[in-house]
Amino acid sequence: MSFGRPPNIESFSGDPPALGSFPLDHLGECTHFMKKFLQCLKDNKGDNGACRHMSKSYLLCRMDKGLMAPDDLRNLGFKDLEGERDP
Repeated sequence: MSFGRPPNIESFSGDPPALGSFPLDHLGECTHFMKKFLQCLKDNKGDNGACRHMSKSYLLCRMDKGLMAPDDLRNLGFKDLEGERDP
């Protein structure tokens, strides 16, 4: 047995998690939305409530580009912003 690794490492299945993990945006297709959101956070002293419409736009971009699985916006916490597409 070696220290620093869990026992029975050979039996590890390697299955990805069902939710919470998605591909990185290597091509920068949604970087514009991310930068607008981060600037909004900076301008509003970290108040993410003031920037929710921008985080919604970022997630919509990721779904449109296939960088995350499509999901209903209500499941992502945007029920109050339904019908609004872009800021």
